[in-house]
Amino acid sequence: MRYKALFIDIDDTLLDYVPCCREAFDAAMRKLPSDQVPSTKERSDELFELFFAISGRLFSEAKHGLHTIAEVMELYPREFVETMYEGRMYDIRRIEEDTEIFKRAFRAAWGKTHTLVPGARETIETLRARGYRLFAASNSFGHLQRNRLERAGLLPFFEDTYISMDLGYDKPDRRFYREALRRCGLEPEEVLMIGDSMTTDILGAQAAGLGAIFFSRRGERPEGVKTVTSLPEILKYV
Repeated sequence: MRYKALFIDIDDTLLDYVPCCREAFDAAMRKLPSDQVPSTKERSDELFELFFAISGRLFSEAKHGLHTIAEVMELYPREFVETMYEGRMYDIRRIEEDTEIFKRAFRAAWGKTHTLVPGARETIETLRARGYRLFAASNSFGHLQRNRLERAGLLPFFEDTYISMDLGYDKPDRRFYREALRRCGLEPEEVLMIGDSMTTDILGAQAAGLGAIFFSRRGERPEGVKTVTSLPEILKYV
């Protein structure tokens, strides 16, 4: 066995990001004043697409160093509420209050979401049975991600969780990986990173000297990168 341990991303690797995001979004919308609760499914879908586009853009910008994850967590609720209220005669206090309501409600609901990516539990169980030390590696709030893994039944399989808001660095910053390695007492060549983002998971890990497997949920196969399109496929490489 070449590697002693695996660092495994959480969102869109173990937990299915889109349905989790939609679940938290719907819960947050229900907390807003009644005049903002969507009256039709079409309107709800429209607002979710807006929210998803805004948050997706900001998280993408964070991958390229334009924001920290902590900044993104504050930016996307405000931009969403401001855009949703655009053209309406609401004063700044109303926008600020509803932004805070939405932000808090979304985070609370997000910490309870735990829809699994197909094959996640079986793959994690097998990797643990093969003797690998497993560590979750994610950009987010530590307590929320641990709660989600616990609700999904996966937390007991992990020796520890390395979450950006706890470590003080965001993936793909090399310092994220170096601090994680320091905490688990391993050398870079002893650890394999598995994740769905070429930028934060694969290139970030490789820059820090770790091995990496790209979990391609959309079927892309970048040249020169070890790639799988399903989680059980990882078992062929470890």
